[in-house]
Amino acid sequence: MSLFDLTGKTALLTGASKGMGLAMATALADHGATVVISARKPDQLEAAAAQINARGKGRAHAVPCNVVHKDQVQALVDRTHDLAGPIDVVIGNAGVNPYYGKTSEIPDEAYERTMQANVQSNLWLAQMVAPDMVAKGSGSMVFTSSIGAFKASVMLGTYAMSKLALIGLCRNLAAEFGPKGLRFNALCPGLVKTDFARELWDNPETAKRVQEEIPLRRLGEPEDFAGIAVYLASDASRYMTGQALTVCGGSSMWS
Repeated sequence: MSLFDLTGKTALLTGASKGMGLAMATALADHGATVVISARKPDQLEAAAAQINARGKGRAHAVPCNVVHKDQVQALVDRTHDLAGPIDVVIGNAGVNPYYGKTSEIPDEAYERTMQANVQSNLWLAQMVAPDMVAKGSGSMVFTSSIGAFKASVMLGTYAMSKLALIGLCRNLAAEFGPKGLRFNALCPGLVKTDFARELWDNPETAKRVQEEIPLRRLGEPEDFAGIAVYLASDASRYMTGQALTVCGGSSMWS
């Protein structure tokens, strides 16, 4: 059990008021971490923190943040320091997909928003939090990518591009900070039943077709990411860095 013990650790999570982010934050708290969760909507965020705290295990704090604004990301990191001290774990789960259509036709504003929210915000987090981890000689950062990063898409191509870029960011940071003891990994979910992906699964015919293409014959659930979040945050994964881990029920196999 000590491999997965997060007692005394501080974890900062973005996009954590519901869905996968909340499931991961809850799991980290259950294993002893103090978690600071962030998202754009304060009401949902406060409810999420209360839900975690009601379990009586780790402690959760809610700090609103829109990750496309660098000053808000800095304020989130500063507030985390005030509430819980130096940061040991980061899970960058916030992401957007403001455009559904051909990459060749995407408006500049939608492209810039996609890249800023899905890629640059995580670079900002890494730049702001890395000094905490360098001082300790250890730390883990996890950024949520997607299996969409591994293939082209006519209608979700720009989103997929951003997620591939995020894997590249993880690998570069892993190379740069590995000598200092910091680890960076990308988490690549398949189709998960969250509000974010509702348009892709909230149709019985579509859901049935997709499930038949998944070896485990079901869509992902937010709770399916609890274990891997604890693994990546803890000493259990202390020799893993620069990796893109697929959690997809077998729908995306390397070949």
